[in-house]
Amino acid sequence: MGRRILVLLTAAILFVPAAVRGQDAKSADLAKQLAQLLDQKKLDSIAATDAQNGGGFVAALYIPGTQLLVVSAKYSAPELLLDKLKKKEYRDVYVDLSSASIPSSRLLVMDTFADGLVAKPAGDAPADSIERAGAGSIFDGNWKKAKQSEAEYMKLFGEADSAYAHALEVLIAILKSPGT
Repeated sequence: MGRRILVLLTAAILFVPAAVRGQDAKSADLAKQLAQLLDQKKLDSIAATDAQNGGGFVAALYIPGTQLLVVSAKYSAPELLLDKLKKKEYRDVYVDLSSASIPSSRLLVMDTFADGLVAKPAGDAPADSIERAGAGSIFDGNWKKAKQSEAEYMKLFGEADSAYAHALEVLIAILKSPGT
């Protein structure tokens, strides 16, 4: 009987999603890398066009040691944002994207501690959250409160983490390019 329980517990642990088991999400290393690059370049914001999201933009606002806010969206007057990018007015691009972008295209990530999305924060650590096309999600590990199954919660988390990782990759590439 004891051996059977041990086998069942081992199997259950193996099938718990990696993010819940405490392993890093796709965005974890990327968020840390972006924060490090922003610190090195003494920047609190960065923005870029997103070639994979035709007509889209990505921008980040960084509050050292506290939070990384990233927005990805399309904008109805892209030429205005392109002009701001040329002038390196990254904070203005962030503000425009987070407030006046096309709502159905917007992904806004609030990454507490700038350490990537975490599906289930440890202890009483604050939760990361996203807003995607007007719908918000808080990743506090409490899928029941969100009226979701664990599978639905983890699927939403995985999709958000992938989209966030893409946005971070775009911004990291800009920071690594000459002239930024």
